[in-house]
Amino acid sequence: MTRIAYVNGQYIPHAEGYIHVEDRGYQFADGVYEVSGVWKGSIIDEDLHYQRLRRSLQELEMSMPMSISCLKIISRELIKRNIISDGILYLQITRGVAPREHEFPGKRKQGIVMTSRAIKWPKEIQNIGEKIISVNDIRWTRRDIKSISLLPNILAKQMAANANAYEAWLIDEKGFVTEGSSSNAWIVDQENKIITRNLNENILGGITRMTILNLANENGLEVIERPFSIEEAKNANEAFLTSTTSFIKGIGNIDGTTIRNGAVGPITSQLHKLYIQHCQNLEKNK
Repeated sequence: MTRIAYVNGQYIPHAEGYIHVEDRGYQFADGVYEVSGVWKGSIIDEDLHYQRLRRSLQELEMSMPMSISCLKIISRELIKRNIISDGILYLQITRGVAPREHEFPGKRKQGIVMTSRAIKWPKEIQNIGEKIISVNDIRWTRRDIKSISLLPNILAKQMAANANAYEAWLIDEKGFVTEGSSSNAWIVDQENKIITRNLNENILGGITRMTILNLANENGLEVIERPFSIEEAKNANEAFLTSTTSFIKGIGNIDGTTIRNGAVGPITSQLHKLYIQHCQNLEKNK
């Protein structure tokens, strides 16, 4: 089957999806993106992704290129054409095509690209936690915007890959964990309180993060939003990460220090079950 992409108003074979050489997303990373999970044909937390998309665009003084209802129609058609049951949906919006000048061009037609691909979601959490490393956070200071400018994230992720680690946690100038290169960071302290960095311009407000916060609160689990150091993480009862593509993954080793003998903790496992139930409810309410 030929994979299909949506590129600037057309559904075309994925291999033929091209953009103009002077698209500002290509030349300046002048754009934003969203990655959504698809569960049994339904988009997980769809409205929350569009809320974040709208905010990212506003922060870059860009408008929505079309209504959210139109974007939803395109996304559903793309999922249908690619016969996606479980997978991910990628949406990218740029400021459009213009001569290469740093200042914003006059009003232009924005670039819109949407792709999808299949993924097998983990219905059960693995018993052994992932290995992660810590690296300095060298990103710009507006990490709350889901910008397509991801070079520092890529470098951190490659450092993790070189160390045979799943993820790299980023450390700010005060020694606190901001987030992962492509995920949000969490620990569970000695009193079984869940801790994750508070929202501000230092981290991206992950959609899975938001859902996990809500699920924890609804199920009587205490969550504290504050910075924590890598040393605190190494001494925690549990550590885990969340993202659209990882769901929830337990962490068993941080910079060579073993957490819980490498095993995934009970609170991490509970949150994973709650998140799977959340996804299953989308299927039931379809």
